[in-house]
Amino acid sequence: MTSLTPVPGILIAAPRSGSGKTTVTLGLQRALTRRGLRAGGAKCGPDYIDPAFHRAATGAPSFNLDSFAMDDGLIAHLVDLVSASADIVIAEGSMGLFDGISGSPGQTGASADIAARFGWPVVLVLDVSGQAQSAAAVALGCATFDPRITIAGVILNNVASDRHRRFVEEGLSRVGMPALGAVMRDTSLSLPERHLGLVQAEETPKLDMYLERLADVVERSVNMDAIIALARPSQGLGLSPAVALRPPGQRIALAMDQAFSFVYPHVLAGWRAAGAEIQLFSPLADEPPPPNCDVCWLPGGYPELHAGHIAGARRFLDGLLNFAKVHPVHGECGGYMVLGRTLVDANRHVHDMAGLLPVTTSFAERKLHLGYRVARIMDDAPLWPAGAKLVGHEFHYATIVTSDDAEELALASVTDAEGVELGKAGHRRGLVTGSFFHAMAER
Repeated sequence: MTSLTPVPGILIAAPRSGSGKTTVTLGLQRALTRRGLRAGGAKCGPDYIDPAFHRAATGAPSFNLDSFAMDDGLIAHLVDLVSASADIVIAEGSMGLFDGISGSPGQTGASADIAARFGWPVVLVLDVSGQAQSAAAVALGCATFDPRITIAGVILNNVASDRHRRFVEEGLSRVGMPALGAVMRDTSLSLPERHLGLVQAEETPKLDMYLERLADVVERSVNMDAIIALARPSQGLGLSPAVALRPPGQRIALAMDQAFSFVYPHVLAGWRAAGAEIQLFSPLADEPPPPNCDVCWLPGGYPELHAGHIAGARRFLDGLLNFAKVHPVHGECGGYMVLGRTLVDANRHVHDMAGLLPVTTSFAERKLHLGYRVARIMDDAPLWPAGAKLVGHEFHYATIVTSDDAEELALASVTDAEGVELGKAGHRRGLVTGSFFHAMAER
C-alpha cells in the first residue's frame, strides 16, 4: 500500500566503484535508525550481497532496483514495499552513477535511471585521495551529464587532513556544489572482501559493532539534517503489484547457508506474496530437501569454498537424489555447480557432487563471466514452458571444463543485454535444471 504522502528518498552514488558508497550508505542508514527514523534500503542493479547489509543496518528489507532487468511496474512495486515501513528511503547506487548498458533511456541498468524514475536527489560520494580542487570538476561533470537527475551535494571520502578538506571544498564552492560532509581516511572502515565482492553480511564478524562504528563516523562527519532535508517524495508509485518470478511450486525447499545464499530478496518476497511457502534447509548441516516440498531451489553462493564439506554431506546428496526422482530441482550458479558431476576447487582438488547434471565445473580454471543475460527456455522444462524468457545476471569465476551435451538438452539460448548471441546455457535432465545465470524477472 502506498501512503497518501509518498515517502522521501535519496540516492547515494559515486563516479566509480570503490569510492565508499557502501560505507556511507550503511553508516547513514544505521545513524538514521538510531535517531528513531525508519530507514528503508534499496540497491541499484543486480547486487545480491549489499541488500543483506542494508537489512542489518536498518532492521527492514532492502530490495534490488534494476532498470534493465525489471519493468517499470515491478520497480515501482518494490519501492512501494520499502516505503510501506519507512520514513525515508536510502538507496545505494552500483558502479559509477551513469554506468550501464547501451540502451533506451531509463532502461540501461544505470543507477541514474532509478534516481530519475523516482525523482530522488543524488548525493555523490567522492574519493578524493590523490586530488584536491580537481574533485570539483568531477562533481560538476556528474551534475551536468544527465539533465534528468539532480546532484544535491557531495560527501568527501578518504580525506587526508583538514587542509586537504579545505582545498577540496574550495573547489566545490567555485562550481556551487554543496559539501555535505567529509570522512577522514581510515582503512579500518573497509569491509572484508572475497572474489565476488564483500564477505556476506551473516559471515562478517561483529557486524553490529561495525555498523555502530560507521554510524558514529557518519554522525560526526556528515550533515545528516541536510541530507534528510534534501530527500524528495518518491514519484510514480501505487502501480499494480507485480511478481518478478512466478513461484516454482507451492512449497519451495530453499538451500540457505554460507555455501548457498545468493537469492534476490525481491524474488523471495514475490513468491511469498503469491502464496508460496518457503522451507529453508542447510546442505552444510547435511540436511536434505524437506520431502513435503514440491520443488527444490539451490541458489548461488560459495560452494567452491565448501566443496569438500558438501561432497561428504551424504544425507544432503542422497536426499537430493531421491527428491529429484519425483520433484523438480533447479540450481543457479553455485547451485548449478553442485548439481554437476564434480567440482574442482582452487587447489585443483576434485570433489564429487550430486551428479544430476552432465557437467564438471572448475574454480581452478578461473575466468570472470559478468553481465546481464536474457535467457529463452529452449524446450518445455519442469519449471518453465518452451519460449519463456528470463532476465538476469551472471557473475562468477568458475568455468565448465567438461560437458556432455550429446544426450542432454541445454536449458536456454542466451544473449547479452544488447542482444548479442552467447549460445546455449545451462542443462536439463529429467526433472533437474541448472544454469550459471541468476534470474531476476520474467518477461
